Amino acid sequence: MIILTKEDMQKVFSMEEAIEADKEALRLFSEGKSTVPLRTNIDVPEYEGQSLYMPAYVSGSQSALGVKIVSVYPNNIDKNLPSVPATMVVLNSKTGIVEAVMDGTYLTQLRTGAVQGAATDVLARKDAKVAALFGTGGQAITQLEAMLTVRQLEEVRIFDIDKGRCQKFVEEMSEEFAAFGTKMIAATSAEEAVAGADIITSATTSKRATFDGKFVEEGTHINGVGAYTPEMHEIPADIIVKADKVIFDTTEGVLAEAGDIITPLEEGLVERSHYQGDLGEVMLGKIAGRATDAEITVFKTVGTAVLDVVTAEKILQKAKKFGVGTTINM
Repeated sequence: MIILTKEDMQKVFSMEEAIEADKEALRLFSEGKSTVPLRTNIDVPEYEGQSLYMPAYVSGSQSALGVKIVSVYPNNIDKNLPSVPATMVVLNSKTGIVEAVMDGTYLTQLRTGAVQGAATDVLARKDAKVAALFGTGGQAITQLEAMLTVRQLEEVRIFDIDKGRCQKFVEEMSEEFAAFGTKMIAATSAEEAVAGADIITSATTSKRATFDGKFVEEGTHINGVGAYTPEMHEIPADIIVKADKVIFDTTEGVLAEAGDIITPLEEGLVERSHYQGDLGEVMLGKIAGRATDAEITVFKTVGTAVLDVVTAEKILQKAKKFGVGTTINM
């Protein structure tokens, strides 16, 4: 069994590879080649915690089997421990034997950034030059890297309600991603971030829209990444209504969890037919993606274990190839 840390994973697997892994995962999902049971949530009331188990199996030329374990323990902060620790367990699909245990927190950040990158690559205009990023939390780095990877961006405007944190993030990312040659700007307002942006990515848990839809121009592609409960609404309802294409990672997951998609439907602002389907279906040619440079496209993701198991399996194979990680004999 191989133990893979975040550093091990970064050594062998790039964002570009993660984007391709997520594309493959969503295509396999849309082809019906995956089994994804509902996640199991175990309440641990005496410690004010929860433990969640997210299994999946994907068949195909390179099958993948595994389970991600995510715990939510808010009081861990007082113990100087992560409040949402995660671990990925990868099993050999042919034998059922555990082959690897890896950093699930980093895996989640990587595959979530990559699925946005996949959607941006498929749906955004090819000539997109300016992007906006809302939120500078744990997801922000990979969200930024994914946009930089799939488009030759001249400028990224970053906005966060915490101005100091935003400025620090911009300074760090300007150095981290200097090789892309993209100008990073700490936007002073949501309007400044959005006006004239070709790509907008919101990665927050906000219960209200992070920007005003009236500033969104024709041809913009929008990614909703952070909101994952019915109470969260980071994408403006008027943009959902106005959008020419609204695409999901998985329709079942988004319509069960994402408030910014559920609410316009419940309030009668859109019909169910306004939501076209899944990104995997776009890539397979089953439904249409962007048709013209003037269209506004929206992608919403709440995550799926299919992304975890496919990405984890590919990381494991690369780690084996290059001899990275710590091997334990069981």
